[in-house]
Amino acid sequence: MKKVRRNDTVVLLAGRDRGRSGKVLRVLDDRVVVEGVNLVKHFVKQDPNRGVEGGILEQEASVHVSNVALLNPQTNRADRVGFKVLEDGKKVRCFKSNGEQVDVV
Repeated sequence: MKKVRRNDTVVLLAGRDRGRSGKVLRVLDDRVVVEGVNLVKHFVKQDPNRGVEGGILEQEASVHVSNVALLNPQTNRADRVGFKVLEDGKKVRCFKSNGEQVDVV
């Protein structure tokens, strides 16, 4: 069970983009790709057969999952996430600071 999922809004805790927030585009094993954060230059060679124009592209690189935290909408700050089992047996993600439910797993 992953604590960070696709389309979550997260805040970076470390690195050159520390403090910036964005939406999770992709979740890999222990890394996440966050929209507009950790941009790197990618050099693309021209290929007329495939219709690819050459040049320098900026795209998001992955960030280790330990360097991001979910954005709590109530406090508007980064918050840790835990799991809680409800009375009906459903497992939910919840914020550690105030116990508010994030979503049903």
